[in-house]
Parts: sequence; structure tokens; C-alpha cells
Amino acid sequence: MRETTFIKKNLPRWKKYQEEPTEDPDEMAARFTSLLDDLAYAKTFYSFSKVTGYINSLAADIYQRIYGNRQEKDGRFQRFFLYELPLIFRKYHRLLLFTVIFFLLFCIMSAFSAAHDETFVRGVLGDEYVSMTEKNISNGDPFGVYGTGDEFVMFTEIAYNNIYVALSCFIGGIFFGIGTLYILMKNGVMLGAFQYLFFAKGLGLKSVLVIWIHGTLEISSIVITGAAGLVMVSGLIFPGTRKRLDALKKTARDAIKMMICLIPVFLTAAFLEGFVTRHTKMPIALSVSILLLSLVFIVGYFVVYPIHVYHRGFRLDEAGKVIKPVK
Repeated sequence: MRETTFIKKNLPRWKKYQEEPTEDPDEMAARFTSLLDDLAYAKTFYSFSKVTGYINSLAADIYQRIYGNRQEKDGRFQRFFLYELPLIFRKYHRLLLFTVIFFLLFCIMSAFSAAHDETFVRGVLGDEYVSMTEKNISNGDPFGVYGTGDEFVMFTEIAYNNIYVALSCFIGGIFFGIGTLYILMKNGVMLGAFQYLFFAKGLGLKSVLVIWIHGTLEISSIVITGAAGLVMVSGLIFPGTRKRLDALKKTARDAIKMMICLIPVFLTAAFLEGFVTRHTKMPIALSVSILLLSLVFIVGYFVVYPIHVYHRGFRLDEAGKVIKPVK
């Protein structure tokens, strides 16, 4: 049989196996057997053809499903955070980098505007907040706002606000990403003006040591949430070979998984702001340690570790399941 005839005859079936994976063990076994027959034929007559590699990859995928599912139910939670979630982030690292650059750009623009316009900070943060902060600075307690109120009430309110902002940023992705980009822009402008306010008063380093105890996790999570919102709509804008609706469903699942892991991060940031940041005179070593631990976690888990997992040979199949490297 000619190779073109062989491909034309079997391609619809192969495409079905690839695009419509099944969880039925009998069906998987039947597909695996069928692919082994095709692979044996291809290796015999077209051993150096690309179609042989293609069939081999389909067979390997089903093999991983059959034998990987035996341990699937055990350690599902562990596997999700150790392999599946990092691989999702690795898949969208470029989009995450774009989100970071977009956010930082508006932070820098905001600080630059504040440096050249005395009214800019008040216009962004509000007269009441700026006046209160300036009063606290004159009283020798520039970060006194973090020490007011009950710790638990403050934690609850901050956690609610953080999660609300995150969900708004995420859901904004539905509107072709415009809502997400707007919220990122708004928060970037606020952060730039906020930080400039303290640097202009000679409290830049002190503000970093105090505010970024919780801000490292909080701001990073907002940016990652923005990336998740853009991931969701990316399937609609860039569907690739899939139908737009199918691509949207796929990227929406990935985006929701990205959001799930951020909820405990937001709660931790709220805890730090409610219970820890208020101690503005804590030892510098302790403040730096908390800040660095937060930064190492964010960069480590969302950037470095996903690259490490990918280089170890782990991959995600079309259904989003982890494929282990073949030893």
C-alpha cells in the first residue's frame, strides 16, 4: 500500500483518537491495539517517515493513560501541585511575562507622572488617604494605618477585597482581555503612585521593608491572576487548529486551575497584612526574611520550578493529564 493511501485511510481514526480521548478502559485498550498494528505496518514499510513517529506518539499517549491511571486516584492532590499546575504555568510563561511587563510599565509611568505633577498622587489615591498618610509621617508613624483596628477583622476584610479584585481581574478576561488589562493598569498606576509617595518623603527603603511583607504575595498574585484572565480568552482569540469554542473551553480550564492555587496565596497575604505588617518596628532581619521567602516562593514555584519539571521530560497531553518521561 502506498504511504499516501495508508495515511488517507487511517487519518480520520487517528485524529479521533487524538482529539476525542476516552476514559473507558476497554476502548483505550482497543485503540492501543489498533495503533500497535498501524505502527508495526508503518515501521515495516515507512520506517523513516514522519507518520511512523506520529503513530508512535499516539500509542505512547494511550499507554500512559492505561498504566498511569492505575495510580491516578492515589496522590491526585500531590500530582496536581507537583506536576500538572507547574506544567500549565510553563505553557503560558510568555503570557505571564507579558502581564508582568504590562503591569510594571504602568507602575513606572505612574511614578514618573507623580514626580512631575504634584497633584497626581492625590488624584490617584484620593485626598483623604494622602492627607492621613502625611499626618502619620509628621507624627513619626508613617505606616500607622496598618496598626489600626482588630487583626482578625482586618484580615477578613483584606482577604475579601483581595479575592474580589482577583476574581474581577480574572473574569475581565471574558471581554477579550480588556477588563483584565484595565484592572492591571489601574492597580499598576495605584502602586506606582503609592510607592512614589513614600520615596518622595525619604521613606522608600522603610516602605519596602514594611509594606512588601504582604505586598510581595499580594501584588504578585494580582499579576498572575491577570495572566490567568488572558489565558482564558487566548483560546477564543487564537484557537489554533481547534474550533473557537473548544479552544476556549481548554484555556478556561487551564485558567481556572491557575486561579485555584492563588486563593491560599491571597489568604496568606491577607494574614500577613492583618497580623504581621502592623508591627512596623520589627527587626530588619525578620522583615527581610519574610519578604525574601515570599519572593523565593513566587519566582520559584511559578517560574523556576515549572521550567525544571518541563526539562525533566514531563508533559501534558491533549486532555490535560500529566505524561511521565519515558526512561
